[in-house]
Amino acid sequence: MAPLNDELLARLEQADRRYAEVERQLVQQAAQADSKAYQDLSRELAQLKSPILLFRTYRRIEREIQEAEQMVRAHGEPELREMAKTEVLSLRRQQADTHAELEAWWEAQHGLPDRPIIVEVRAGTGGSEASLFVGDLYRMYSKYAARCGLNVDVMESHPTEAGGFKELVFSVKGAGAHQRFQFESGVHRVQRVPATEAQGRIHTSTVTVAVMPEPEEVELPPIPAKDLQIDVFRSSGPGGQSVNTTDSAVRIRHLPTGIMVTCQDERSQLRNKEKAMRVLRARVLDQLQQSQQDQLASSRRQQVKGAERSEKIRTYNFPDRRVTDHRIGLTLHKFDAIFDGDLAELVSALETAQRAAATPAA
Repeated sequence: MAPLNDELLARLEQADRRYAEVERQLVQQAAQADSKAYQDLSRELAQLKSPILLFRTYRRIEREIQEAEQMVRAHGEPELREMAKTEVLSLRRQQADTHAELEAWWEAQHGLPDRPIIVEVRAGTGGSEASLFVGDLYRMYSKYAARCGLNVDVMESHPTEAGGFKELVFSVKGAGAHQRFQFESGVHRVQRVPATEAQGRIHTSTVTVAVMPEPEEVELPPIPAKDLQIDVFRSSGPGGQSVNTTDSAVRIRHLPTGIMVTCQDERSQLRNKEKAMRVLRARVLDQLQQSQQDQLASSRRQQVKGAERSEKIRTYNFPDRRVTDHRIGLTLHKFDAIFDGDLAELVSALETAQRAAATPAA
């Protein structure tokens, strides 16, 4: 197996030193956990943690291989030498796996731009339960993003009277945002007993998730003003209750495609317009790219399909406290941890499966 390339090795060694320094600074700042400096250091540590722990594992395996090979070369009991040979083979397999993970991380860092992504979460089948789960997924993703040192900003939301959302759109900013969220696109199924269900029957509903990179100007030229219809109106909450006395809400329609975005989460009309344009640009680019490829529907609609229960990629079962990802057949009984934003094991398993699928059979 070829060693890590020089550029990757140098980057990892530099990051390892920085990781140790950030850990030291965090200990010194522990008494001021609410300070901005402490929070900034915590976010940086979260960003570095995954590749650095992997790199340290790689280094540890390297040392163990050297020790085992010395035992093989040493003169001694044949049984001990055979055991050492077996150990070397096992360690080399572990080293190859770790090497592949580090290479994948390196490719992800260079192959995907560190720019914001836009995540759309929509209620599918299941009525009010589906809309409530939109909010649940948003909270889970927000906590996951915080663990990864990423920032979340709500772009568009359509609340319901039941306390949920018909749709919730948010951006995620920070290094590795796309890499962290790339596997979330699709239909998510939830099974639980609604609060209004007197007989304790389990209700099944679905929510759709789409993940899109926010376009850069070089990818999508400025949209001409003549192609936009912009309306302003007063923001309102569920049931039409007014929450703002000024015309701060903004609705923008892209006339050539019919794509429409509404934003009313900010008190400033300018801020709402800015957010709405960001979402609109992402959707227009998404539709344009798919049209160029195969003249089919946009990738957003492909990702979420028809929100049918049979098209699920993941199921969250509340009664049994389990989460199953159907793409790789993985079931985790870490329900509370996952809803607290701990998606690391799920994402890691999906990345491993993706690499395995991309590797030609020997």
